[in-house]
Amino acid sequence: MSGGTARRKAVLGVLLWLALALPPARAVLESSMSLQMLVQMPLLAWLGGWLACALPRSCIKGSARWNHGGINGFLLAGLAGMVWMVPRMIDAALEQPWIAFAKFASIPLLVGAPLALSWPRAGFVIRGVVLVEAVATAFRLGWLYLASNTQLCGNYLVDDQRQLGRALLVLGTALCALLAFKLIWGRIRVDEVARP
Repeated sequence: MSGGTARRKAVLGVLLWLALALPPARAVLESSMSLQMLVQMPLLAWLGGWLACALPRSCIKGSARWNHGGINGFLLAGLAGMVWMVPRMIDAALEQPWIAFAKFASIPLLVGAPLALSWPRAGFVIRGVVLVEAVATAFRLGWLYLASNTQLCGNYLVDDQRQLGRALLVLGTALCALLAFKLIWGRIRVDEVARP
């Protein structure tokens, strides 16, 4: 990617990040637990991945020494992502501006960017482990939100968290079906994995 293209992509990424952080967009995306966890947070992570791909090639190559095989990046993204799955953090991000800022900074930088930089470096087995863990997390959280009779988030009703639980179970099932289809009928090319 040329320097001019990377610069334009980075500027556009920052503008999109600011648009997501503006009160009108936040009011819509944080109006329900499902929208916050299944739309807002993935959009922030995707944006971080997009910005990471706009980095100069020298920065991407420089991260290869720290992120050999993508493992460290996946671990960082997993640990940072777990923080924002905790109901107390979801509540705090709605009530305290500094925690909201932490969410808008950490999800792109500590979840999206490491995932985008790690995926091309990871081998077939590591990618499989990451995908299976994503499916398992969707099922675990879906079951938790669906089975709980207590209000886990103070800002969202029990009906809202049950709706999120159902959506996560559907998402987990869809991911399972997609992975099974890819393994049985798709073509998996291991040689596509980029080497650092």
